[in-house]
Amino acid sequence: MAELLKLLLRVAEKAANVARVCRQEAPLFQLLVQEKTGDDKNKKFVQDFKTLADVVIQEMIRHDVGVQFPEMVGFIHGEESNKFENGLGENVTVTVCATEEETATLLASVLDGDHIAASLLARAIHQNPATIDTDTDSLTVPLKPSELGIWIDPIDATSQYIEGREEVLREGHLSPSGLHCALVLIGVYLRDTGEPVMGVINQPFNYKDPTDGGWRGKHFWGVSCGDLNICSLCPPKRGPERGQGLSAVLSSSEKQVVKESLTSLCGPEKLIYASGAGYKILCVIQGLADVYVLSEGSTFKWDSCAPHALLRALGGGVVDLTKRLQSSSGAQDHLTELTYHQANTECRGADRWANHGGLVAYRDCAQLRSIVDALKGKL
Repeated sequence: MAELLKLLLRVAEKAANVARVCRQEAPLFQLLVQEKTGDDKNKKFVQDFKTLADVVIQEMIRHDVGVQFPEMVGFIHGEESNKFENGLGENVTVTVCATEEETATLLASVLDGDHIAASLLARAIHQNPATIDTDTDSLTVPLKPSELGIWIDPIDATSQYIEGREEVLREGHLSPSGLHCALVLIGVYLRDTGEPVMGVINQPFNYKDPTDGGWRGKHFWGVSCGDLNICSLCPPKRGPERGQGLSAVLSSSEKQVVKESLTSLCGPEKLIYASGAGYKILCVIQGLADVYVLSEGSTFKWDSCAPHALLRALGGGVVDLTKRLQSSSGAQDHLTELTYHQANTECRGADRWANHGGLVAYRDCAQLRSIVDALKGKL
């Protein structure tokens, strides 16, 4: 498990480098922000470059993990399809090839012959990142790669990534939008139970260096397996009990009844709004908010798996809100925790992997119960 964690930290940093390169290199940035115009059908997938950037990151992670842990191939899942149709009507499957040159050639076929952009992207894909400093060598977990699966969200909060607002992060404060909301998420789960056991989060745009104008990232990780719970972050200070001073982060589009119920519980000044499902859960992990509440089934397994593992390592978790509201008041919280191994067979496409019952991400069980009590009978 120590080797797997080190690998995931490394590939997450490679993914962050790709995300930064796509914004820093002019030929790639122009593709990233370009809007589809008129009947310019030759540029069909050039205009969907943001999707290609996601796919490239996803397939790079899938490739690198599969090479080192071949027993995991077939259980490395991502948000995006890797099949594209280019401007000539040719179907292209995006993969990471053995060499940078071969990857560049394949990407050029998707990008309608834009060899400059393809070469820049291929270079970022094949470039090894600087060593990630983590104390994981002594980590011993009784799990085998053959028991595990992976969920990848290559760029969570893509809209914030595309828009590219450069907000300054203030220590100890949640910032509602901007590039910092865009995260690389890699979550590991048990194939037989669906429990999240390891998570890596990379925040590619954490800090802008004033000396060279380049962005620097930050990474977070956690492992939760049996009695072993270890996280790169220290547990935040214990919050108030039973809702007094409780803070909640929400989506601005959250249902009015939820906003009103939580306003009554927390007070209007303790309701915070932010972009990106992954970022909102990260805010709970960092202690910038006590809970994240979402009543809609608008998140997916790839959004929640990685941060869920970190919360478990800190003594919290992520529950299915609908199931939690329907359970008896004495039910154990872990019975309604989200799992990651089974699709909803009644749905099709990406909806098979949606968190249909909404969710509550929490650090403290007492605070979770406060939220559930406040919402009982309201949804």
